[in-house]
Amino acid sequence: MTFRLKNVYWLWVSAAVMLLDQITKQLVVKSLGWFDVYPLFPSFNLVHMRNTGAAFSIMRDAPPVFFILLGVAVSVGILWWLRRNPQGQPLVASGLSLILGGALGNVIDRATRGYVIDFLDFYFGAWHYPAFNVADMAITLGAGLLILDMIRDGRRAKARSEVS
Repeated sequence: MTFRLKNVYWLWVSAAVMLLDQITKQLVVKSLGWFDVYPLFPSFNLVHMRNTGAAFSIMRDAPPVFFILLGVAVSVGILWWLRRNPQGQPLVASGLSLILGGALGNVIDRATRGYVIDFLDFYFGAWHYPAFNVADMAITLGAGLLILDMIRDGRRAKARSEVS
């Protein structure tokens, strides 16, 4: 029996996301005090926020171990999915790799700090989108790629059924 590592090269994407996420968070921690705001452009600030919850601070009273276990479970599932994913599906593989890197980037924060560092703040007037980080961007982009792949598959299936 031959053991082949399918899609293992996509793990470099995950590693790059984790590295970039941790470097940017460390720069924020060293450069800005908690709740400090540094305006960069109109409608965009760098901030130093601590998120103890999930997206948009939901479940902020849950213990960090809950999010650590959830992130690890999601990561194991993604690794399993990547292993089983055919090599000819780059949108799926890249989407999963981005999500994996983002999930583990935030798990590292929760395991080492007990919360996630968020620092990107977009706003319009008095309205502010919840602050987020590189890991969150990777998770969102990865989910978008998976959705795009599903849309493309749906269109292909529809085109095949119309030809038949």
